Amino acid sequence: MLPIVKREISSFFSSPMAYLVIGIFLLLNGLFLWVFKGPYNIIDNGFADLSPFFQLAPLILLFLVPAITMKSLSEEIKMGTMELLLTKPIGTFRVVMEKFTGSLLLVIIAIIPTFLYVYSVSSLGNPPGNLDMGAVVGSYLGLLLLAAAYTAIGIFTSALTDNQIIAFIAAVLLCFAFYFGFDGLADLSTLLTPVEFLSLKFHYDSLSRGVLYLSDLVYFAGITGLFLYLTQLKLAR
Repeated sequence: MLPIVKREISSFFSSPMAYLVIGIFLLLNGLFLWVFKGPYNIIDNGFADLSPFFQLAPLILLFLVPAITMKSLSEEIKMGTMELLLTKPIGTFRVVMEKFTGSLLLVIIAIIPTFLYVYSVSSLGNPPGNLDMGAVVGSYLGLLLLAAAYTAIGIFTSALTDNQIIAFIAAVLLCFAFYFGFDGLADLSTLLTPVEFLSLKFHYDSLSRGVLYLSDLVYFAGITGLFLYLTQLKLAR
């Protein structure tokens, strides 16, 4: 495993914060999907459908991902180890990519247990197995790409300050703006409808239908690449 990726993962799991963050993610999903009454309750919906989970998960990841990335670079800056890291013959690009990969792997680890929901909902169907797997696969792909975009934004804000709380708040605000902001502007006027194409939510919802469009994949790759590039520029300075 790449050294910085390995250190990122081991550092995260060496503190109670790791288990707290992942535990809260799974607990909130479980409570809203199976216990609390409301629009996200799968049993109350009466259909063998995982769409409530894929509507809820982006909202929880909006806070989970910044909680994971907030210390990624800000702690290095605060402890004075960033200069030492950059003096090694690996380059800023590799530093950014390994920090990004390590943080994204942590998000994926948090998402993997939710595969149990697929089995549960499929078993609850009438007949059992009556679940649109195409939509499920597309939704998980969309969730992975959304997590990558959130992670890139979180890594960027972590590079801007040595204060983890500020990095967390800035990441939440940026992720919120890209997920809901452009979508909200498009709802204000028909003249602003094209702005919806810049929304993370627009492309995530498109993938959740189970149909892969090249424009959606290019968009997520572009947003992720943009913030990783901005992070590299910040470190290079």
